[in-house]
Amino acid sequence: MAVIQFIKGIDETVVPDVRLTRSRDGSTGTATFRFTNPTILNVGMEQKGEITGMYLVDEEGELITRDVNAKFINGKPEAIESVYIIKDPENWDRFMRFMERYANENSLSFTKAAD
Repeated sequence: MAVIQFIKGIDETVVPDVRLTRSRDGSTGTATFRFTNPTILNVGMEQKGEITGMYLVDEEGELITRDVNAKFINGKPEAIESVYIIKDPENWDRFMRFMERYANENSLSFTKAAD
């Protein structure tokens, strides 16, 4: 089990585009998640609770970021972008274990950026 939630207990069904950056020494990095038309923005979802962060949940526990922003086009929310900061090598390894589980469950693939 590996899911992403914006409201605790409600799994986001839209699979995001995820972009990773890593410092030269490999100890820190960022993961930017972009959800286009996520279900959390559907009409009526506001009654289920407030978006308090992005929660990456799996059998090891959860990783949390509060850096969550909605993108609006013509006054309507179209996307959510969230940034998870990876602070140290242990956190990097933990994040990658989550992403491997999430990728396997959602048929994601990794594409290395051109140098």
